[in-house]
Amino acid sequence: MTAAALPIVTRILHAENGSGRCLQIGHVLWLSLAAILVISLPNLADPMIRYDDYPALFADADMFWNKTLHEGRWINYIWHLRGYVTPSWLNYLAYQVLWAIFAAATATVVIRQRELTFFKGALALIILVSPSALLISLWFNTLLPGLALVTAYALLACRISDRSLRLLLPIFIVLTFMAYTTYPLLLLAICLFKQEKRSVRNLVGLLCLFAFSILAAVLLTYAINWQVHGIFGVPLADWRNATPAHSLQDLYANLPKLWMTLDTLLAKSSFDYYPAQVFHLVLFTGSAFVLLRYEPMEALYLYAGLFIGLALVVCQVLKLGVSIPPRTFIFAWVFYGIAAVRAAEILSTKHPFAGRMVRNAVMLIVGSYLLQSFQQATQYRSWQVETRQISQMLAETPAPLLIRGHPMKTTSGLRAGVQSDTAFQFRIRQLTGRNPILCSSEIESCSRAVVGTKGSSTAGGFPATIIVDELGTTILFSDG
Repeated sequence: MTAAALPIVTRILHAENGSGRCLQIGHVLWLSLAAILVISLPNLADPMIRYDDYPALFADADMFWNKTLHEGRWINYIWHLRGYVTPSWLNYLAYQVLWAIFAAATATVVIRQRELTFFKGALALIILVSPSALLISLWFNTLLPGLALVTAYALLACRISDRSLRLLLPIFIVLTFMAYTTYPLLLLAICLFKQEKRSVRNLVGLLCLFAFSILAAVLLTYAINWQVHGIFGVPLADWRNATPAHSLQDLYANLPKLWMTLDTLLAKSSFDYYPAQVFHLVLFTGSAFVLLRYEPMEALYLYAGLFIGLALVVCQVLKLGVSIPPRTFIFAWVFYGIAAVRAAEILSTKHPFAGRMVRNAVMLIVGSYLLQSFQQATQYRSWQVETRQISQMLAETPAPLLIRGHPMKTTSGLRAGVQSDTAFQFRIRQLTGRNPILCSSEIESCSRAVVGTKGSSTAGGFPATIIVDELGTTILFSDG
């Protein structure tokens, strides 16, 4: 997929937009690619994978089937039908490269400067280090086709006129909605800043087109579910513990979930550092004042897009009664980064000292978040190393292979943020090609007791023991 995108990138390096101005993204693209490769390096050779992302790695459409009903992920399902398995490192590299291209293309559309300048580079990097993007990147196998569509739209924005881009918006929204529900908001950000002649009428027309496209995407998803599953809609899975609202009292009862969603977003966007939360809120507010004073029409476009995105999420939380994870707000960070960098650019010409302060604030975010992203990628290393050690010890052991206990509760599992014991089960399958049985979910298959300790050995650095007896092999964790 990455190789297929390279000819497109090459063609647009010196492309012209609808007004005839040259949009050169070559240098900012190489900057973005270099940055993403550096912060991804600790996780590149053997990337961390979330437990529900393994079906995409294995190209196992049957395991993903339920998400077509409960999440409407039909584009991702088609990706699961590809019929071949690509290495996890290649998928991860392709995903990160696509994100870097999106960041570079977005910066090129927003900052209309021909060469690589401080502001264009800063905007590309601040988008690149989005904490939401960092969190969601661990589902890279599943989200690869959706991000490819988003990146393609950003590249087209560097190539075609704003009118042509608007005509393509409904098509891309329908497709990306069935990949990840907030991806269309990234498309909206691109389309908003591509507009050459800004006006209230133009903005209203664009937002109406966006609303129509979202409605079409929802109805099409519902229709497909009706034809395939017999249900007109996208019913939430039981594990979400949804409390749907049917009255104003129900909406009020869901307010704590909204507060929890926003509080978690602020915490994760600041790497759980409270002063950073205050810093972001102050910079966001200050940037809003600058844009409203000096570029009110641009501010109207920017905050209209941000408000619509936040309103959609808030309505979902209150109406459906579910908490939304921080990774969903990837669009909000993009709008925030644009606001901060544009405020720095404007103040640099109006008030040099203030402009210098905002530039320093932007670079503080970029520098510290590049470091934090790199450090975050190192937190998965112990889990990856220890699971590889276990897989090597299982090379000659007899079947069946049983897993007793809770690997997610080990020290390395907790540090890596492993969300389910299934992650260990799939990890062993990835490394050995075998299908172990997880006793916590398949009790009948593990009803026998471990009758011997023949071949018993400690499993790497895990608090676990590998036991080989007459009836097979057991990976026994300390709580099993």
